Amino acid sequence: MLKDIFVTPFADMFSAPDFLLQVLWEGLVSGVLYALIALGFVLIFRSSRIFNFAQGIMVVFAALTLVGLHSFGIPAWISVVLTLGVMFVLAVSIERVVLRPLVGQPDIILFMATIGITLFLIGFGEIIFGGENKVMISEELGIPTGDTVLEPWGGLLILQHLDMTVVVVAVALVGGLLAFLNYTQMGRAIRALGDDHQAALSVGISLQTVWVLVWFIAGIIALVTGIAWGARAGVSFALEVIAYKALPVLMLGGLESITGAIIGGLLIGILEKLFEIYWGQPLLGGNTETWFAFVLALIVLLFRPQGLFGERIIERV
Repeated sequence: MLKDIFVTPFADMFSAPDFLLQVLWEGLVSGVLYALIALGFVLIFRSSRIFNFAQGIMVVFAALTLVGLHSFGIPAWISVVLTLGVMFVLAVSIERVVLRPLVGQPDIILFMATIGITLFLIGFGEIIFGGENKVMISEELGIPTGDTVLEPWGGLLILQHLDMTVVVVAVALVGGLLAFLNYTQMGRAIRALGDDHQAALSVGISLQTVWVLVWFIAGIIALVTGIAWGARAGVSFALEVIAYKALPVLMLGGLESITGAIIGGLLIGILEKLFEIYWGQPLLGGNTETWFAFVLALIVLLFRPQGLFGERIIERV
C-alpha cells in the first residue's frame, strides 16, 4: 500500500521525462504569476507595514478597466496607458482618503481599511463593468497565440506562445523593479522605509509620496498579472480567488522579502503542479491545487514562522 502511494508515482515522474518537463513548465508559468502578485503585497508591506488585502481585487479591477475601455472603441495600447492612469488615480485616492487619516493607528485598523477598499472596488467594479465574464483583448495587444512543439527524448513538449510571453514579460518587470529599487533615489527611499521607518522619516523621506508610489507600482503589477491571467482564463471577479494564491507564497517566502516572493511563487507553482499530476489525480481524485499551497505554507510556518526568507525577530527583555 505504501509503495502504491509514494514509490509508484515518484517512479512515474521519470518514466516519461518529456511529460515531466511539460508539468514543470506549466508549474513555472503559474509560479511566475503567483510571484508577481506576491510582489505587490511585499512592496506595500515593506514601505508601510500594511498588509494589502486589496491586491487581489486590484488585479481584477485593472483587467476589467482595460477591457472596458477597449469596449468603448479605444485602441488597445491607448487603453493600457489609460488603465495605468486609472491605477495612478486609485493610488492617490487611497493615500489621500484612506491611509493619510489613519497614520499612527494600529496595524489592524490599516488592515481593515484594505478590506474596505476591497469591498468598495468589488461593488464599484460590478456597477461599472457588470459581473459577467469578459474576454481579454490578447490579439489586440499583440500577445502571440499558437504553440511551439519540441521533441525531447522522442516525446512532445508543448510551449504555448502566451505562456512564453508571460515568462519573458514577468522577468523583464521584476528586473526593472529591482533596478528601480536599487539604483534610483525613490527606490532607495522605499528600501529605507522598509529597513527603518523612523530613521527614514527623520531624514526627510515623504511617507505620503512613497505610499502613492508603491501603490501605483502595485497597480502596474496588478495590470500585468490581470492581462496574463485574463488571457489564460478570461476576465471576471473569479480572478480575485486566484490572486489570493499569493498568500501562501508570502507565508513561504516572508512578508518583507522580494527574493522570497519570487522564489516562493516559483516553488509553489511547480510543487503544486507536480503534486496534482503525480499524486493528486491518481490517488486523491484531483483538485489538490486549491489547497496544496496553503498546506505547504502551514508546514513551513510550523518550523520557521517568519518564512524561508523572512528575518528572525529577536526581542530582548
